[in-house]
Amino acid sequence: MAAETPQAVLFDMDGTLIDTEQMWAASEAEVAAAFGHEWTAEDQRHCLGGSAPMVASHIAGCTGARTSETEIVAMLYAAMERRLAEGAPVRPGAKELLAELDAEGVPMALVTSTYRSMVAASLRCVGDHCFTVSVAGDEVSRNKPHPEPYLKAARLLGVDPRHCVAVEDSPTGVASAQAAGCVVVAVPHLVPIPAAERRHVVPSLEAVDAAWLRRAARS
Repeated sequence: MAAETPQAVLFDMDGTLIDTEQMWAASEAEVAAAFGHEWTAEDQRHCLGGSAPMVASHIAGCTGARTSETEIVAMLYAAMERRLAEGAPVRPGAKELLAELDAEGVPMALVTSTYRSMVAASLRCVGDHCFTVSVAGDEVSRNKPHPEPYLKAARLLGVDPRHCVAVEDSPTGVASAQAAGCVVVAVPHLVPIPAAERRHVVPSLEAVDAAWLRRAARS
């Protein structure tokens, strides 16, 4: 990209590149039901974009389950793996944007709250060859909304997060990227996200291309 702006583009995965948020919601509801709790829209809003341990903690708190959070995480991933085996739809415009940035040689990172063991299965639909580095949810000590995942991705790429664009779909992810200093492109999926300083909101990645990201990075 001209003038190396942005220095890199950092992508969330679930709900941003692939349409797995409904799969996660169904998996969370399944596990909560196993402990006698009916998963509500408020539960879903609270957990959207969060890590599996955060969701497990929420389920344990709602249900009073004596099962350890580690075991609840395992239940969540088992439920999700069954759903992913049938494939996950790609979000509109995701493949095209990744291909264009890859062709232009723009460094890209995947920054996800999902554990490493699930990343490959989740990315089968879009491919992971575009990403120079990736940061999974079990590779940081503090997950989104803390800035650590985005700070780590920028560090691995050798770039300044203040000159990176992060692409996110959830308030939790947006908070993480903005706290790291990134310019954010929000593509709201299940929960509305308002525009703000250094935060652009688009209805779909179909509205975004390399030239658009260059302009956003200079905002």
